Amino acid sequence: MSRLPLIGVTTCSKQIGLHAYHISGDKYSRAVATAAKGLPVLIPSLADLFAPSDILDSLDGILFTGSPSNVEPFHYQGPASASGTAHDPARDATTLPLIRAAVDAGVPVLGICRGFQEMNVAFGGSLHQKVHEVGTFIDHREDDTQSVDIQYGPAHAMHIQPGGVLAGLGLPPVIEVNSIHSQGIERLAPGLRAEAMAPDGLIEAVSVTQGKAFALGVQWHPEWEVSSNPYYLAIFQAFGDACRARATQRDADASNNA
Repeated sequence: MSRLPLIGVTTCSKQIGLHAYHISGDKYSRAVATAAKGLPVLIPSLADLFAPSDILDSLDGILFTGSPSNVEPFHYQGPASASGTAHDPARDATTLPLIRAAVDAGVPVLGICRGFQEMNVAFGGSLHQKVHEVGTFIDHREDDTQSVDIQYGPAHAMHIQPGGVLAGLGLPPVIEVNSIHSQGIERLAPGLRAEAMAPDGLIEAVSVTQGKAFALGVQWHPEWEVSSNPYYLAIFQAFGDACRARATQRDADASNNA
């Protein structure tokens, strides 16, 4: 019987009381376990100790998670953030080079929310720091006065672009998605393809055009109650299938070299 693929899950660095932690939301690990059918392996934000190759050599795929923090704007030559904006330099230092290295190595990648934005920045794109202040977009933020179930409920339509990865997974031309973000793509990075658009024209899913393996990023949160939404589930299943294919190939290579 084939083994479970080892799927890395990125973490945020956070100070809790007197101690430093590397943390990731339960929903991401659960979605990896239940929908992608892999074993989640948390990746600490320790770029000073581990090179991307050290991480990639041990994994069959990587999920780049969402986060309350934003990518520091100097990474995409953006203006300074507003006072009080949450940043995570340790995560930036880990994830941005790791995304490029993973794609180059053919390691399957799925980016969600911050992870989607990291993909765009890692490949040379830029971000709107406050989409709701741009003037041409709707307010994509959640209502934080509501319950979590309502915050993560359907918020707007998503237009799936024909001929891409999402369309290839069987997603229909229009689906409903949640919307829990204030930042968004300003300039699409070279080498990325727009996979889905919000009704206001904001790009909310991308794929890597020359990727050797599954490489997709989405601005919404398909990990939320993934098993009850067929479109969210299809994304994680495709990601899991790609991770299993890599695991099988890695094991075969190890056996041949033994």
